[in-house]
Amino acid sequence: DGAWPSGGNGVTRPAPNSLRLRAPAKLNWTLEVLGARPDGYHEVRTVLQTLALSDSLTLRPATGLSLTLRGETGLLANEPSDANLAYRAAALLREQTGNRDGARIELEKGVPVAAGLGGGSSDAAAVLRGLCRLWNLSISDNELASLAAGLGADVPFFLRGGAALASGRGDAVTPLPDGPPQRLVIAWPARPAATDKTARMYAALRPEHYTDGSRSERVRARLRAGEAVAGDDLCNVFTEVLPVADPDAARAFEAARGLSRPHLAGSGPAFFFLLEPERAAGPLLAGLDRLGLRAIETHTLAAAEAVAYEEVR
Repeated sequence: DGAWPSGGNGVTRPAPNSLRLRAPAKLNWTLEVLGARPDGYHEVRTVLQTLALSDSLTLRPATGLSLTLRGETGLLANEPSDANLAYRAAALLREQTGNRDGARIELEKGVPVAAGLGGGSSDAAAVLRGLCRLWNLSISDNELASLAAGLGADVPFFLRGGAALASGRGDAVTPLPDGPPQRLVIAWPARPAATDKTARMYAALRPEHYTDGSRSERVRARLRAGEAVAGDDLCNVFTEVLPVADPDAARAFEAARGLSRPHLAGSGPAFFFLLEPERAAGPLLAGLDRLGLRAIETHTLAAAEAVAYEEVR
């Protein structure tokens, strides 16, 4: 399997003036639930993959912490700054390290909000990575992963990106090798998603929905062999409870079956289609538009690209 990239932690180096970072979306090639856990969570097995569809964050030195939102902010526009995961990540890192520096966080949203694509978790991870560099902090990868897990189950995955197998409640992450690049179309309803959709999805699960994790292990083996993921490999347990947990999203998903083979992304309501290398995306995008859905073509993103950053003035 792949290795976690060293961030050079503990090495003294000049801090940059400002940083611009990518915060990519993700999809779940597989999402299996093995059963309920004693702590109230569910035991999951899932293979995650970062995408070129991304948010963009610029971090600038400041005396305190502030957050500015731009782009398709959706439900986030009405949230106080201290409720946003990107801001919370900065505040947590500052508190846990005793750092007295500040930062101005400028977040340009490109990933649909609350769509099951991990945008908020990715923003948090990008802030953690970026502020370690901006503030020139000496913190180990394991310490950073622990802080990330406290912010959300998906946040540790985004510290590295690429492909990974996640287990436990989703925060035990094993990096996987980058597979061949794959093209996709992502679609999502224009209406805002419910903020409690993930909780409703888990609440709708019953023991007959639980599996043994073998589908995820099959995709893991495929990626380790350097092979592309195939449509028959994909599975998402929430597809089975979508009509109960989110009837509107279920209707959109069923309508899209008339165009191609949709796969639910995370807890939805976004879903995706795999594109063959020579297949033009235009007809599918036009069909989704006729259904009143928003859609975009994108592709998988390797780990090195997922954590890319540049120094800016």
